[in-house]
Formats: sequence, C-alpha cells, structure tokens
Amino acid sequence: MALIWGTNYAIVKHAFREMDPQAFNAIRLIVASSVFVVIMLVARRTGRGVHVGASQPGVFYTPHAMTRRELLALAALGIVGQSLYQYLFIAGLARTSIANSAVIAAAAPVMIAVVNGVAGEEHLGPAHWLGAALSLLGIYIVVGPGVKIGGSSVRGDLLMLGAMGCWSAYTLGARPLMTRHSPVAVTGISMAFGALFYVPAVASHLAGLHWNAVSTMTWVALVYSATCSLSLSYTIWYAAVREIGSARTSVYSNLVPVFAMATAIIFVGEPVSGRKIAGAAAVLIGVALTRVGTLNPAPD
Repeated sequence: MALIWGTNYAIVKHAFREMDPQAFNAIRLIVASSVFVVIMLVARRTGRGVHVGASQPGVFYTPHAMTRRELLALAALGIVGQSLYQYLFIAGLARTSIANSAVIAAAAPVMIAVVNGVAGEEHLGPAHWLGAALSLLGIYIVVGPGVKIGGSSVRGDLLMLGAMGCWSAYTLGARPLMTRHSPVAVTGISMAFGALFYVPAVASHLAGLHWNAVSTMTWVALVYSATCSLSLSYTIWYAAVREIGSARTSVYSNLVPVFAMATAIIFVGEPVSGRKIAGAAAVLIGVALTRVGTLNPAPD
C-alpha cells in the first residue's frame, strides 16, 4: 500500500504532461468508483467478504442495509472527503513538487490525532504534542524558507494542506459508519457520491481534453492510479486495520514520502535537496511521536 501510494505521485505528475489534471482525476474517480461498485455487488451477491462475525461487517461485505440517514452522511462525506479533497489534492500536486506534496500529506495522521484528542477520543500526552509541533516544523522546513507570496509552489502547498484537512475530516467522519458497514462499502459509496459532484464541476476540463493527444502509457497510468492507488490500496488499508488495528497500520503510511521522493528522482527527475530530506525526517519522527504519545486510545 505504501509503495503504491508513494509511486502514485510520480505517475500522476507525469500524466499531467498530456492530460489536464482535473480531467485526469474525473476519469480516475469514475473508474475507481465503478470498481468499488462491482466489488460491492459481487460481495452482496455471494455474501462473502472477510467477515468478523455473522452480523458484523467484513472488509468487503456488510449484512446491514443503508438507512436514509447513513446515505445522507455518506453523501456529505463524499462531497468533503472525495470531491473537495480530490480537487484540492490534484490542483495542489499540479502546482507544487512531489516531495512537498508527500511531506504535507504525511502530516495528516497528526491532524487526525490532534482532532481526536481535542474531541476526547484519545488522551494526548506531552510526547504527542511534541510530535505535532515537530511535524509542523518539518513542513515549514520543506515549504517555508524562500517562499514567494503568490508563487505557484506556495499555492500548491496551501492547496495540499487544504486537501489534508478534508481527508482528516473524512477519516473521522467515516469512522462511526464503519461500525455497521464494511470499509469498502463506506469508501465506495462515498466515492460514488463524490464523483457525482466532482465530474459536473470539472466538465469544462473534460470538454477541453484532446483525447487523441493522450498516449497509451498515460491511459495505463490513469487506470493504474484508479485501480491500484484508489481501489486496491483502500482495500489493503482497511483489511490491515481489521487485522492489526489502525495504530499499527498507520505506521506503514509513514513510508509514503520515502517512496514518493525516490520515484520523483528516478522517473520525473525532480531534485530533492537535503533541506527537504531533513523536513521529511522531522515530519516522520513527529508522526511516530504522536502514535507513541497517545495514551488510552479509543478502541479500533
């Protein structure tokens, strides 16, 4: 999962050379949503899907029907956590470097943990607050020095920060729904709702796309990003959460910036300075501290 998400930055960035970023993402969301719908239909038809109990949701399948209130909640989550998040993420990635994007994204677990602490879901110890501060320092080391107000890069960094805020809200908002429904169902349905809002919003980008100018490799990159980065990686993530818990699973996401920077150097030729490496290290250490500095965490 970490390898797929890490390499996805370079793959998507390379595809932007031939496709408008928002058009690329609209098609990607349609493909990923379709994959999730097929998986849910197959799971519903067969009644299988990594069960944890006869009446408890598995990873792919849940025995419970969606209520009207839950569908409305999923629609809201789709707008914030899929439509708005995807728009900001893609717009940010198109305007800033892969290294900056990956490092900022690595701070999302800190945002989630701090919100959980403020809401009383987790008790935050001194090490946790130190980790949060260290992660913020790491982001500043990467994107702060030498910033020119109004520059394309800083706009991209701010868009990426906004995307991580949406992702954090989505993660926290989706958690209650997963007590009754499978993670794949919650993700798939919210993604489908998100696509319904997202695609019309970027219709002008799709209309302006020169379809004949898109190479086969870019189409392969799009399908890979949709099926692997969205569909497969989400499934791996939630399967791991069910098996080893969210705290241990989140540790593996700390590898994403490492893979992202490595692939940026190899495939995109993006320079990664010592300052960015130091900033990334600060973010990762900070994330680790927020995990070990959390006392009495809520049950997974």
